[in-house]
Amino acid sequence: MEVVEEYMQGLYQSGLYPDKLICHEKHGNVVEVEDPADNKRYKLLTFCTNDVLGLVQSEEVRQAAIDAILQYGTSNSSCSVLSGRIELHRQLEQEISAFKHLPHTHLFLNAWMAMQALIDGFCHLAINLPGFRNTRETLILTDVLNHGCILSAVTNASNRSGKMFSHSPAVRVKAYRHCDVNDLARKLRRYAKPNDRILVVSDAVFSMDGDIAPLPEMLDVLENYPGSVIVMDEAHASGAIGAKGGGIYDHFGITPQQVLDRGMVPLIMTTFSKFAASAGAAISSHMPEMIDLLDVSPTSIGTISLPPPTTAAALESIRQVRQNPELVETLQANTRYLRSRLIEHDFAAIGETNVIPVLMPPELNPKQFTRHLMEHHGIWVSAIWFIAKPRLRITANALHTKEDMDQLVEAMVQTREVLYKPATVVSA
Repeated sequence: MEVVEEYMQGLYQSGLYPDKLICHEKHGNVVEVEDPADNKRYKLLTFCTNDVLGLVQSEEVRQAAIDAILQYGTSNSSCSVLSGRIELHRQLEQEISAFKHLPHTHLFLNAWMAMQALIDGFCHLAINLPGFRNTRETLILTDVLNHGCILSAVTNASNRSGKMFSHSPAVRVKAYRHCDVNDLARKLRRYAKPNDRILVVSDAVFSMDGDIAPLPEMLDVLENYPGSVIVMDEAHASGAIGAKGGGIYDHFGITPQQVLDRGMVPLIMTTFSKFAASAGAAISSHMPEMIDLLDVSPTSIGTISLPPPTTAAALESIRQVRQNPELVETLQANTRYLRSRLIEHDFAAIGETNVIPVLMPPELNPKQFTRHLMEHHGIWVSAIWFIAKPRLRITANALHTKEDMDQLVEAMVQTREVLYKPATVVSA
């Protein structure tokens, strides 16, 4: 504990520790927050929520959650293998399967658990089966900027729980350069062995860069490796990209069936904390056996199933998205408008989705910048200061008005004028 205390004191003093704000009320994009550090309250226009379609406060979604509590209570209090599932689980799985065009789906409490279960299950299987022995090694290719839930799962792939239950052949993990299909192809040529089970996993939309994985080109490469599996984490893609908000396959006009027809296997992870006004995640596949394998994975067996109100909120949200494509159209229009306004005022806005990172020059501290926005302009933006290229992480949503977005840009311009002091060159 002395090590913990010494480390944390250093973290506090360095300014690397994040601010801890407490939310009290929310009305649309206006949030009342409390800062325990100075006991002050602020009423803020937020640009840091992942409620991309504004469904968190939808009357239909809230009522669905309330109805679920009245029917089932607040929790299922056990895992589905031991205590069964509720009808809402089955309906949510069916709704996701229809939305993602893959017929079989399994639910999890969050994306970290879903990805861990998937990697464990695929690489190591689950319960020891007498007389069965897998002798084929697994090669995993992962984008170097993949989300932490992916990195954690694949990093642990060679020593995770599957090893505790049965013998598993080696799992080899190789990273490829961000969205670099040529590097992916090079790594496959270099590391793939004839009998390997090949799995490529990528974010569909990258949460810190706001860009989209080059799915068509990735499929062209993987077509040379029949039977290879491609996993898309659609956390920031569902409800946000594609004509109907269907995610990366919708965005590129590809169907999972077309991938299957070309000899590859698509798996999709859907999460509910962004577009679906809830929490939780799901893995979808064309194979019922894949879903049943996830059901008996240690990650599923050792954890309660998705609570009734959470399940109901996600279910109603997905139905709202499928019935109201104008929500997606509004989100995408807002995304284009806000990114163009930022670029117009010389902010380094990157990406192409509603996640709009703004890279900061070295002279500007992102935490100081966002603090100034909060205290002087009543605007809440996320500061990302602990990665190689510090940035603001702005998220547009379907509830933002042009006036809201103009207010943000003007506040950022004024804040830059106050805080930006570029280094001066002194001549000899």
